[in-house]
Amino acid sequence: MDTKIDSRRITLAHSPDSDDAFMFYGLATNKLDTGDIKFEHILKDIQTLNEEAMKGTYDITAISFHAYAYAADKYILLPHGASIGRRYGPILVSSEPKRKEDIGKLKIAVPGELTSAFLALRIYNQEFDYIVVPFDKIIEAVKKGEADAGLLIHEGQLYYADLGLDKILDLGEWWYKKTGLPLPMGGNAIKRSLGPDLIQKVSGYIKRSIQYALDNREDALAYAMQFARDMSPELADRFISMWVNELTLDYGEEGRESVRRLLQEGYEKGIIKHKVNVEFA
Repeated sequence: MDTKIDSRRITLAHSPDSDDAFMFYGLATNKLDTGDIKFEHILKDIQTLNEEAMKGTYDITAISFHAYAYAADKYILLPHGASIGRRYGPILVSSEPKRKEDIGKLKIAVPGELTSAFLALRIYNQEFDYIVVPFDKIIEAVKKGEADAGLLIHEGQLYYADLGLDKILDLGEWWYKKTGLPLPMGGNAIKRSLGPDLIQKVSGYIKRSIQYALDNREDALAYAMQFARDMSPELADRFISMWVNELTLDYGEEGRESVRRLLQEGYEKGIIKHKVNVEFA
């Protein structure tokens, strides 16, 4: 029976971002022995991954925790691979100084309605107008005046001030003050239909890949630089350090509670229309 379970190809879909590339370095470059399981890496932007998750397209997928609310019938969360920020997170910026109290009056460029960043900002304030802009075009949209403010995820969080933008709100800081918890952004989910034996086996390989990257940081960082969108090695290292941390290797109870709390708050605010049962493999 084990031979049947092991002899198969697993589709592993994740973003082409440097933090995901860093995490999956060990698997993507065949540094790890995965027996008869062969991983097929599929690179898509997070908005596409979220949409495909709701259809159940891939065996394993990176997913925003907000989107997991709409894919939980098909997927269970793996205990490894999360992006969770303790006291930092997506940053709302503008080209002119603005007050937090005025957020409800703004038109905000957001990176997608299914992102956890959007959910967290909606929990903070339900009044603002918004436009959806690819995450790497948000700074440009703000500077051109297409939006009053922009919600930054990824590396824009590190250099917005160098471009003359002002911080209105750090959602990770706000969330920590509100809940005492880190702010969860995204994780890896695996199809329930694979069954418990294969799920546990695959989960172990993903944990080993993350540990391998942490143990071989210089090599993993060099590999991730291929996906770093013109970031300097120093900036990429800072970005990866923010989002690949001890909670990435394993959520722990704190990480699990942060996901449950975010989705519960979304439900209580009426943003998510149903109660979400958050399950981990």
